[in-house]
Amino acid sequence: MSLTMSISLTEQQALARWAADCAQEVLALCAEAASGDPAPNQAVQAARCWAAGELDMSAARQRALAAHAAARRWAEGSTGRAAQFAARSAGHAAATAHVGTHAQHAAIYALKAWGALGHHVPAEQQRLIARLAPELRPLVPRLLDYGRGPG
Repeated sequence: MSLTMSISLTEQQALARWAADCAQEVLALCAEAASGDPAPNQAVQAARCWAAGELDMSAARQRALAAHAAARRWAEGSTGRAAQFAARSAGHAAATAHVGTHAQHAAIYALKAWGALGHHVPAEQQRLIARLAPELRPLVPRLLDYGRGPG
């Protein structure tokens, strides 16, 4: 399935809300490690605001870039891999406003954060998939295949 498929605005907004949920869960678990930098939480909020029609795509994209910058800064410090992955998840959640396929990357980075925290990733993957409306699942093919082989 092509990752450049066309999706409706309603589908993209639903994916953004779901991606924000994925990121928010792992950010909450990494709150202590990531304290002092609001960018990832602001990215999650931007995804939600964009999905609600309260923020334009450009502003959401800027929040996404700020969350990814936070992840790069944390890579240089002692924040920990889980927090870096959580920040990436938040960045992709906000970037869903720009391109809908970012939603699956938000979920995959959330799974990486879960793994870094010692959780059973396949169980978390199934939980994230179950929280996504069945009609939207074909829009996240990389998440559905995550952990099933190379790549």
